[in-house]
Amino acid sequence: MKTLKIATFNINGLRARLPNVLQWLAREGPDIVCLQELKAQHNAFPASEFEAAGYGSLHQGQAAWNGVAILARDAEPLLIRKGLPGDEHDTQARYLEAAVHGVVVGCLYLPNGNPQPGPKFDYKLAWFERLISHAQGLQASEHPVVLAGDFNVVPTDLDIYNPRSWLKDALLQPQSRECYQRLLDQGWIDSIRHLYPEERVYTFWDYFRQHWQKNSGLRIDHLLLNPVLAHSLKAAGVDAWVRNEEHASDHAPTWVALKRPRAATR
Repeated sequence: MKTLKIATFNINGLRARLPNVLQWLAREGPDIVCLQELKAQHNAFPASEFEAAGYGSLHQGQAAWNGVAILARDAEPLLIRKGLPGDEHDTQARYLEAAVHGVVVGCLYLPNGNPQPGPKFDYKLAWFERLISHAQGLQASEHPVVLAGDFNVVPTDLDIYNPRSWLKDALLQPQSRECYQRLLDQGWIDSIRHLYPEERVYTFWDYFRQHWQKNSGLRIDHLLLNPVLAHSLKAAGVDAWVRNEEHASDHAPTWVALKRPRAATR
């Protein structure tokens, strides 16, 4: 049975990392890709370069900050929505939802929330509440659904090399972790933790104090599967080699391999 590989990758600036992304696509060949932190306006998105690499795309850009995109190998993603419901005044480009290869894909870039306490942390929690509300319907859907992206949450102390120096960071705050747990309590499966319940798996290594070289990482990039899709989970992992490349993002692509839905079989 053919598999469907879905990946999420915070690229930390599309203009600077496009060669890295194209190299990764050529080597690993994921079927569906969720990109975050494009840091590019909508009309600056390199759709033609991705098309030349074999990927159709949808994107929501924003000048200098944020930005999300969904890529589909040998297909065109079908847009469902741009932006989370619940706040018509929120213009930040952080959520994109599409139907791709028989799967409903929610690509998200959850607010960082630092410094906390303060308005940025308040926005993080408010955005999280909107995600939880919207995700309830997706989780209960009869269609296979994945929520994939940079959640900017370290779920537990197992997901960080050393929590002591991050205790004041928004990614580890009890409120952030509680929101993530409430999301899981809806019935979502955290794919990496489901397959590796006791292993330290990291998806992010910042640029300071040789954290990459020392493997001092965090797990903040997640792929959550609803029950319809969860039974198809075959494998999950992190393409850590990407983090070691020149001009690398501080994140590495994180992925799941699934038994391909019937509607997605090519």
